[in-house]
Amino acid sequence: MKETAQWLTSEEQHAWRGFIRLHERLGGRLSRLLQAESKLSAADYAVLVSLTDAPDGRQRYQDLCRELEWEKSRMSHHIARMAGRGLVVREECSEDARGAFVVITPTGRAAIEAAAPRHVEAVRELFLDHVTPAELRMLAEISDRVVKKLDEESS
Repeated sequence: MKETAQWLTSEEQHAWRGFIRLHERLGGRLSRLLQAESKLSAADYAVLVSLTDAPDGRQRYQDLCRELEWEKSRMSHHIARMAGRGLVVREECSEDARGAFVVITPTGRAAIEAAAPRHVEAVRELFLDHVTPAELRMLAEISDRVVKKLDEESS
């Protein structure tokens, strides 16, 4: 028997739609700013951040896919485009012939180092300057809790 959906209350719907609107507008604005000022797309930036956070600036494709929540084909195509611009290279995995690493290049490192200060400034201007420290702590708690649950479900 098919259960009926538990529709959102007006309060839930207001919060959910506000969250989605915030996410889309903030992401869009940051993405356009990155592209205009650094010639990096938001996807480029996300990959480069992940690689700079990784030991030796390298990550396995599958781990990068998991971290960014991307499909393998999207990652493969995007990494090929980034490699064509000299931002990353693909390296074979000696332990696993089916696996490969994505490695940040000096050009990629220079690109993110140039883009990051303005990106952080924009995050402050567009978001952080408009929330209180208590709201920021609450947002971090909520985000951590939801992400933890999503990670548990995907394991």
